[in-house]
Amino acid sequence: MQDPSGSLRKRAEEARRKRAAYGEDIEVEKFDIAPREAPAAESLEDLGEDLKSTLLNSGVVPTGEGRSGSFLLMDNAVVHSSRKEDVEVLSTQQALRKHDWLKDYYWKAVPPDADKYTATTFLENADGYFIRAPAGKRTRLPVQTCLLLGSRNAAQTVHNIVIVEEDAELEVVTGCAAKSGVEKALHLGISEFYIKDRGKLTFTMIHNWAEQIGVRPRTTVIVGSGGAYINNYVCLKPVRTIQMYPTARLEGRDSFGRFNTVAIAHPGAELDIGSRVILSAPQARAEIVSRSITTGGKAIARGRLVGEAPGVKAHLECKGLILKEGGIQLAIPELEATVPDVEMTHEAAVGKIAKDQVEYIMARGLSEEEAVGIIVRGFLDVGIRGIPDNLKKEIDKAISVAEISRG
Repeated sequence: MQDPSGSLRKRAEEARRKRAAYGEDIEVEKFDIAPREAPAAESLEDLGEDLKSTLLNSGVVPTGEGRSGSFLLMDNAVVHSSRKEDVEVLSTQQALRKHDWLKDYYWKAVPPDADKYTATTFLENADGYFIRAPAGKRTRLPVQTCLLLGSRNAAQTVHNIVIVEEDAELEVVTGCAAKSGVEKALHLGISEFYIKDRGKLTFTMIHNWAEQIGVRPRTTVIVGSGGAYINNYVCLKPVRTIQMYPTARLEGRDSFGRFNTVAIAHPGAELDIGSRVILSAPQARAEIVSRSITTGGKAIARGRLVGEAPGVKAHLECKGLILKEGGIQLAIPELEATVPDVEMTHEAAVGKIAKDQVEYIMARGLSEEEAVGIIVRGFLDVGIRGIPDNLKKEIDKAISVAEISRG
């Protein structure tokens, strides 16, 4: 994509070393830019068994069954893109060549100079997925995408754009993962989502990284009148550091936004995971629900609601469990109102599993481990629907590990 005036590039160049507001500072220069070329796959089923297993554990079905489209980016190379229904699935760079109007959305929601991670992604002219639901079209099945790190000590730079046009409805399931043997790498992911009037986007992201991976997503969502955005985020596997703070801007009257977050901080990990909703139109509504568990790592749950228009309603809920000594939970709920006639509330709680809860369930004939498992499952249930059976098994496995790690 060309930048005729060079103004965006200049801003990005100046932000090359700009630290992010939150999270551990990662030296991007220590990572090589991941390869831009890889063999294309006609079908995800053509991939090796190890890769297909990684996809399944990230919520991506290699057969494509139950999906309206598929997209795979390995490192910085587009390996596969396909669709079955009336939805457009392309790479971002391909879409820019096809649609001249896309320049009106490109780097408009997320500024390239927000921090060093956005700057690097812009300067690398990053590719990613472009998904568009045409006006009035409602896809029956979700589009699935996978962002896969395939090279050690490499930086993956991604730029995604999703557009849901008027009266359209779209569901996207994204799995982010590291190939077996890739223990250390960096993922930089920029996502710009645009939901037009009365459109609806349900976006589920599943992180399935490795123990020394650094992750820095940057996402902004713009929602029009009567539009809705529902975000589900699941991170259960070990990872070194994640810092993300997606923002939904509810710019249309009667718009709605919801963030659901489920995360486990394993020993040695630092998860700084937040969500922000800016309600800038009358009668906009929002919910932020966060559930985090630490088995020895540090879990930071940020939530911010900003009420800028009359009649808005919003609720924020951050809850965390400490299952092992050495674990740290930090909940940071924030409410800001700049006009009268707003209704915003928050609830935050951190602690451990109550002994009386365990004993109550054990009194019904279950073991302590079974009782803890029931409590943890209930704690992590935030109403995410449509999770593949294979991923449900991974969730159960993660919960079993959490039980063992109580210590």
